[in-house]
Amino acid sequence: MTQEKWGQLRQRLLKTVGQNNYTTWIEPLQFRDLQDGIATFDVPTNFMGNYVSQNFSDLILHELKSEDDSIRRLSFALAANSGSRPSAVDAPAAAPVMPHAGKSARSALSAAPLDKRFTFDSFVVGKPNELAHAAAKRVAEGGPVTFNPLFLYGGVGLGKTHLMHAIAWELQTRRPDLNVLYLSAEQFMYRFVQALRDRKMMDFKELFRSVDVLMVDDVQFIAGKDSTQEEFFHTFNALVDQNKQIIISADRAPGEIKDLEDRVKSRLQCGLVVDLHPTDYELRLGILQSKVEQQMDTYPDLRVEAGVLEFLAHRISTNVRVLEGALTRLFAFASLVGRKIDMDLTQDCLADVLRASERKITVEEIQRKVSEHYNIRLSDMIGPKRLRAYARPRQVAMYLAKHMTSRSLPEIGRRFGGRDHTTVMHGVKRIEELKQSDGQIAEDLELLRRSLEA
Repeated sequence: MTQEKWGQLRQRLLKTVGQNNYTTWIEPLQFRDLQDGIATFDVPTNFMGNYVSQNFSDLILHELKSEDDSIRRLSFALAANSGSRPSAVDAPAAAPVMPHAGKSARSALSAAPLDKRFTFDSFVVGKPNELAHAAAKRVAEGGPVTFNPLFLYGGVGLGKTHLMHAIAWELQTRRPDLNVLYLSAEQFMYRFVQALRDRKMMDFKELFRSVDVLMVDDVQFIAGKDSTQEEFFHTFNALVDQNKQIIISADRAPGEIKDLEDRVKSRLQCGLVVDLHPTDYELRLGILQSKVEQQMDTYPDLRVEAGVLEFLAHRISTNVRVLEGALTRLFAFASLVGRKIDMDLTQDCLADVLRASERKITVEEIQRKVSEHYNIRLSDMIGPKRLRAYARPRQVAMYLAKHMTSRSLPEIGRRFGGRDHTTVMHGVKRIEELKQSDGQIAEDLELLRRSLEA
C-alpha cells in the first residue's frame, strides 16, 4: 500500500459514501504505514478516529483488501502523537490518546470545506454590504479582538457564507499560527450528539474550547434544540473568557430567531451585529460583471451583448445565487446551441426564472408608481394626451414595464390605452437615450425601480 494507491482508493470511496461524508470523514485520513497486516491512518482527533472506525472501517477495509489481501484490520492514531503506538480499532479497551489542541482545531477545518471562490477578492462591495465587508476584513486581520462576536445576518443569497469563507481563507494566510474552526450550526449539533452517544464529551469540549477563532454558519438551526443551545452557550462563554474571536452568521437578527434561548440571544447581541441588506441595482450589476469575467475563462469565444446584464440586474433582484445561476445557465446554453448571448436568447433561456421574479411587479403597479411620482392622474398617463407632461412619464412607465416585467411589447401597448408595439419601442428607446444624457431621468428611473422592488 502506497500513498498514491490510497489516493486512488479514496476516489472510489467518494463515489460510495457521497461528497459530504467523504469531505468530513474520509478526506482528513492520512495513510501512515502498513505493518503486520495492520493499515495505520493518522486522524486529527480522537473523536474522528472513533467515528470512522465505527461507521466506515468495514468499507475502507474492503477497498484495501481489494488491493492487498494481507491487510487484516485498520488502526487510527492521532497525527500529533505519531511516536506512540496507535490503538487498533478492534481494541476498544485501549486508553484513548488525547489530541493535541492546535492540531485538532486546525485539522477540523476540513469538517466544513472552504470554497476557493469565496474570497475577499471575489466579493463585490456595494452600499448594502459595505459595513459587513469592512467588519469581516477587520476580523480577518487576526489582530486584537475588538468586537466579540461578529454577527452577520441577512436573507438568502446576500453573501453571509461568502464573507465567512473569506475570513477563514484570509486568517489562514495572515495568521497560520491561529487555530481556526469553521463549521455550520448543523455540524456543531451533529458533533455534539455524536459525542453524547459515544460518551466522548471531553474530546468535544476540548476541541471547541481550544480554538483561537470559532466560526459558526447559519446559527438559526440550533434554535429549539435545548441541549445543543446549552453546550453552545458554555462554549461561547469559555471562548469569550479567553478573549478568542467568535464569528456567527444567521438569516435574521439574534432577537428575531424564534425558539432561541434568551441567554443565547443576549450573548449573540453583545458584539457587533451587522445586517447585509438586499442588493441594489448597482451591486447586482457589479456582481454580474465580475461573474462574466470568470465565465470568459471557460467560454472565451462568447460575448454578452449590451443591455443583457442590465436587464438581468433589473429583473432578478431578490437573490444573488439565483442571479449567478441565471448567468451560468446563459453561458452554458449559448455554448451548447452556438448562439450569441443577446436579449432574445436571455428571455428564451431564462423564461422560468424571469416569470418567478416578475410575480411581484405588474404593469399596473408600475403605472401607479410612475403617475404618483410625477404627480399626474393615471388616466392622463394612459390616455391619448400627447403633452410632454404626460408623454415623458408614459415613456418612463413603458421603459420600466419592458425591463421589470416579462410582458411583450404588444401586451404593454394594450395596457397603455391600446397603443401599438412600435409606440412602446419608440418610448423605451427614447428613455434609454435620455438616461445617458439627462441626470434627472436617470435618477427618476432609479428611485422608481427601488420603490417597485421594495
